[in-house]
Amino acid sequence: MPVKEVTADTETKMKKAVEVLQDQLKGVRTGRASTGLVENIKVEYYGCPTPLKQIATLAAPQADTVIIKPFDATSIKDIEKAIRTSDLSLAPIVEGKIIRISVPPLSEDRRKQLAGQVRQLVEQSKISIRNIRRDAVKHLEQQKEGKTITEDDLDKGKKQIDDITKEYTSVVDKIAKTKTDEIMQQ
Repeated sequence: MPVKEVTADTETKMKKAVEVLQDQLKGVRTGRASTGLVENIKVEYYGCPTPLKQIATLAAPQADTVIIKPFDATSIKDIEKAIRTSDLSLAPIVEGKIIRISVPPLSEDRRKQLAGQVRQLVEQSKISIRNIRRDAVKHLEQQKEGKTITEDDLDKGKKQIDDITKEYTSVVDKIAKTKTDEIMQQ
């Protein structure tokens, strides 16, 4: 596998790591109501754990309310149970064929806890990026030992991989700052 393919593969994997982080951060509560808060909650739907976004329409019409309208009205109890047992500390209210969730404002202590949770997710993402970097460099070194690339190609590839790593690490830092600022705002 030439150096270009290794660096392209590395960049693709790092981009995926950033996407995973962004998806995880959607579920971290901020002061505002967001459908991202509940969309990945797993609901026991016909014996199969299914993400809420696949079995219901989600909306946040106001800054403090999330409304869930299931496609199948018989699943309301299962959705309510899944939300109650999640670690979000939200109390769903069933109103006919919809579920309304009132999102209360966060206390200062809770904001700090959530900021800490964001830091943990960001650190996991950075570890993932560093592991991708390590694997790519190892792959290049194996190619050098197998005489499929030259010493110059190895050095050039390592530099490109380091540049990609720095780029995606800074992207993760920006995402973390944005999310932390969002949480800490009152």
